[in-house]
Amino acid sequence: MDLHIGPEPDEGRRAGLERALRDAVRDGRLAPGARLPATRRLAEELGVSRGTVKAAYDQLVAEGYLTARQGSGTVVAPLPAAGAGPPQSGARARAPLFDLRPGAPDVGAFPAAVWLRAVRRAVAAAPVSAYDYGDPLGRMELREALAEYLGRARGVVAPPERILVTSGAIQGLALLTRVLEGGTVAMEDPGLPFHREVVRRAGGRVVPVRVDALGVEVDDLRDPAAVVVTPAHQYPTGVTLHPSRRRALTDWARARGALVVEDDYDGEFRYDRQPVGALQGMAPGQVVYLGTASKTLGPALRLGWMVLPPHLVAPVADAKLHSDHSTETLGQLALAELIRTHAYDRHVRACRLRYRRRRDRLVERLGARRRVHGIAAGLHALVEVEDETAVLERAAAEGLAVGSLREHWHADGSREGLVLSLIH
Repeated sequence: MDLHIGPEPDEGRRAGLERALRDAVRDGRLAPGARLPATRRLAEELGVSRGTVKAAYDQLVAEGYLTARQGSGTVVAPLPAAGAGPPQSGARARAPLFDLRPGAPDVGAFPAAVWLRAVRRAVAAAPVSAYDYGDPLGRMELREALAEYLGRARGVVAPPERILVTSGAIQGLALLTRVLEGGTVAMEDPGLPFHREVVRRAGGRVVPVRVDALGVEVDDLRDPAAVVVTPAHQYPTGVTLHPSRRRALTDWARARGALVVEDDYDGEFRYDRQPVGALQGMAPGQVVYLGTASKTLGPALRLGWMVLPPHLVAPVADAKLHSDHSTETLGQLALAELIRTHAYDRHVRACRLRYRRRRDRLVERLGARRRVHGIAAGLHALVEVEDETAVLERAAAEGLAVGSLREHWHADGSREGLVLSLIH
């Protein structure tokens, strides 16, 4: 390892070396477990005798900053964090015994071996240009693979030149809001609070639009620049947007020159119904399609995509360029390889079967006395309860973490319920 330390000129060599090493350990520049250079090598680099370095090491071992074992070299000892107090006690400090909060896939099902093979093949075949700065739209290999997959599996009209690769749906939503230059964005009520905050922080003004048993209430829309919807499996109610509402929504967008943003976050997962195609296929010129690998593979990949109407490709690409320039390349190439070889399809089908079994077990445990919604598809369910606060308190006392419907309303909502993961 290279070690950057600098004894002060007016210090003795040994004292200066001890002080420099001690400071490096204290301020974290030398992390616990880091192996120090051999005494002979460090002596040569610093222009001091090997005996001076050994004496400094021995002193810091005696003080507890370093540890030394025969044949293992000298390493930095673990130290307590600065300002660390005693461990917290009480129910709030304990992790739940069972976590049914929604929002994440089963990351334990990540196909690590398949992904590793895809990375190896992608890197072996990658041109030299793959290691340069990337196109803000993303690698053409992935855009072409997505065009084929989205058209086949989700009914999306997705020419590669209208696909932009992002670090996830959140970035896509933020980029669009920036392009709308602070316009009004209607968002489902109830809906995900974090998404509302993303729009606000990107400069948009958020207004609610009600969701009922048929999906978003199109008649509630006034004159927003855009409306964000989850038509395949509404979050958190689990409603699928009714065909009549789909037509009304796309007609509204055409008549007003407005934008519909379709968040298809879990559209691949269906259990008791035929696949419902993406809304974007009905109106490619008015709908922005947001997709992501976070729910199918894992959030750690930070890979998502947008399918844009033609007039938005250039401005959104410019916003991407001035946001983070481009999404990392090697992950794009690996995902393209997964899709091209249909390993992605196989993984999604395997997850679908696994999640369906877990869904069935959850519904069985809940019993017939509970009204459960949204279980025909997706990664979560809504369970009706009469007293949400009481149920949440009882669940917490039993070590069970669940999602609350109350926190999803823009303001106070009259309906109460629990939002449960179907997959944990």
